[in-house]
Amino acid sequence: MYKPYGIIPPIITPFDENGRIDYPALAKMAVHLVDNGVHGLFPFGTTGEFYAVSDEEYVKAIETVRDAVAGKTNRYGKPIQLIAGCSHITTREVVRLIKLVEGVGGYDAVSVLTPMFVSQTQDELYAYYKTIADSTTMPVIMYNNLPKTNVTITPATAARLAKDCGNIIGVKDSTGDMTNTGEYLRLTMEERDHFNVMMGRDTLIYAALHYGCSGAVASCANVAPRVVADIYDKFMDGDWKGALEAQYRLAPLRIACGMGTFPEVIKEGLVLQGIPVGKCLEPIAELRPDEKEKLRQVLVDMNLI
Repeated sequence: MYKPYGIIPPIITPFDENGRIDYPALAKMAVHLVDNGVHGLFPFGTTGEFYAVSDEEYVKAIETVRDAVAGKTNRYGKPIQLIAGCSHITTREVVRLIKLVEGVGGYDAVSVLTPMFVSQTQDELYAYYKTIADSTTMPVIMYNNLPKTNVTITPATAARLAKDCGNIIGVKDSTGDMTNTGEYLRLTMEERDHFNVMMGRDTLIYAALHYGCSGAVASCANVAPRVVADIYDKFMDGDWKGALEAQYRLAPLRIACGMGTFPEVIKEGLVLQGIPVGKCLEPIAELRPDEKEKLRQVLVDMNLI
């Protein structure tokens, strides 16, 4: 069974001036990230503005990412991991998106966010993920982003799903709550042969690795791929001091993301580096000039520009 590990950026989706996906820019971005040390790619996470594309755009984009890194390997000599975001409000629409991924092929797993807008009970969340898992043979990674959805997968529910569904292989925890992450790990210890926890808060990667997480889905790795990959690689090499230094180096960039509506800071950071990825789709606005200057200084201090 596939095990998610290392640093997997939720790759941004570049748009042209007319709001269409810029597929050549997406392919270049995928190669850029892999060449700078990330261990996998995750199109159409929250950072990828998954909510804004049609089925046709979705399919072409995940094909573009897959083809751009075909044959490439990461530091550990393994093929680049590919996880496709399949998030929607209803169970049936998530299942439909997963079928699109199955048709494309080449992906190791799908990631499924808790439904947005609808405030589910834990029993409803259990049924949601169980139905999705039963609909496919693909590995499924649950995605808990409480700050964005106002819905959480409790550790008890995660443990229940890990035990009952063999192809639910992990959870991405973007709560920013290390107690929650620790409980995910503690309550799923008996399922560790097939179930892993991925950190989703960029400032907590180093701590999460010590707790037992297998890696991180890190949005800031779009802007600082080598810095974020160093947290994991140095940790795995036993260079904990170097890993912690990389974590500290990354922190100002993640904190700067609070200046704009997500993921505007990520895209603006790439533009400041000379990587043309366009703007976020409206209604997300550009940073103000003073905010852009603050971000530029963060990147200068990180030696990224």
